[in-house]
Amino acid sequence: MQEKSRLFVLDTNVLMHDPSALFRFQEHDIYLPMVVLEELDAGKKGLSEVARNARQSSRFIDELLTRHSDGDLAAGLPLTLLNGSGGDERSNGRLFFQTQSHRSGLPQDLPGSVPDNSILNTALVLMRERPQCAVTLVSKDINLRIKASVVGVHAEDYHSDQVLEDADLLYSGFEQLPADFWDRHGKAMQSWKSEGRSYYRLRGPAAAGWVPNQCLALDAEPPFAALVREIGDGSAVIEHARDFRERNSVWGINARNIEQNFALNLLMDEQIDFVTLVGMAGTGKTLLTLAAALAQTLDERRYAEIIMTRVTVPVGEDIGFLPGTEEEKMTPWMGALMDNLEVLTSGEEHDRGEWERQATSDLLAHRIKIRSLNFMRGRTFLNKFLIIDEAQNLTPKQMKTLITRAGPGTKVVCLGNIAQIDTPYLTETTSGLTYVVDRFKGWAHSGHITLTRGERSRLADHATEVL
Repeated sequence: MQEKSRLFVLDTNVLMHDPSALFRFQEHDIYLPMVVLEELDAGKKGLSEVARNARQSSRFIDELLTRHSDGDLAAGLPLTLLNGSGGDERSNGRLFFQTQSHRSGLPQDLPGSVPDNSILNTALVLMRERPQCAVTLVSKDINLRIKASVVGVHAEDYHSDQVLEDADLLYSGFEQLPADFWDRHGKAMQSWKSEGRSYYRLRGPAAAGWVPNQCLALDAEPPFAALVREIGDGSAVIEHARDFRERNSVWGINARNIEQNFALNLLMDEQIDFVTLVGMAGTGKTLLTLAAALAQTLDERRYAEIIMTRVTVPVGEDIGFLPGTEEEKMTPWMGALMDNLEVLTSGEEHDRGEWERQATSDLLAHRIKIRSLNFMRGRTFLNKFLIIDEAQNLTPKQMKTLITRAGPGTKVVCLGNIAQIDTPYLTETTSGLTYVVDRFKGWAHSGHITLTRGERSRLADHATEVL
């Protein structure tokens, strides 16, 4: 039996989320209801990411109409790739538009004047008029998908922007070695020291699956912790990790567990330009990053200054406009920065005088800059330590815009918890943080570690477990 051709009806939020969605359905056809074009027009105003995507979607549609102006609109426009579309090279479906009004086939309790119901009604009419096609409604709106299922329309979420099928598949950056690791890999091992650091060249089945800067740990006596430095020719070079738990400290901070120790190794490595730290609240992401930034900026003078930014998405009700300069407006959003700075600057020096405390605060204020994401486009950061907090709320496009601001000598650190996303239509599998963790995996100048152990307090740890 011949398989039915597929026809995808796109909801407006799909195009507002990803304008290149027009070109990501390969050989299948796409149908745009008239209400979608109306909503794109209504959402095009403004400087937000959604408004920019609405304008870009309209440009793609206009260019397709211009390129195929001599064709029969009722027969559909060939979905040929356009400059900047970023679509699939196999895109050879057709784009159809709603050219006439449809009599409502919805229940009376669903008025067709509502945009979502109008799209739903279009899908019902297409199922009736094109029985040879398998009609599918594609929407990021879960409620519309529920209503579609109720009235008998097949509906799906938009999956083409997903980095992974499941967030559990995200690269953790950490591997616990088996107890017999040295028995299987130690016979042909080469070891040497260089500049006070210990290196090992290993061959074996485990080495084949490693990537550069992956963190390795073995529960033994004494415990063994290392980072993968080179991969090639069936072998791997690993370096013994620095001990930041007992022997070394960073700006007065010591690691409390093996994952934090690896995080400090990545943050303090001048050969690593890009670091991602993922973990729940209380795992020490901000404190470790800020300690490493201060140590390398003020003590080692490796960077000129620290720049910290984050997405300004409120947890509760918005409190309205904030007065002052850019930095003053961003200060209320930087509570985590201020809390951790207080920890780092207090330390054990309780007997410092008021003048010393004020001098320290003034020094840090000149070296730590708070910047808004809204003004990042077009900038270039030279010799800076750039911290992107709450990175899980960024889209892949926003993340690309930020990281490509890095100039020579700049280190970028992204912090976030993918289980705590506040941005509409972003999920654990489509977040910009998930995107960069997956795409930078294996690059020799990047590192990632997922922090799983909370170190804030026993109260916070218990609340995380039971609430």
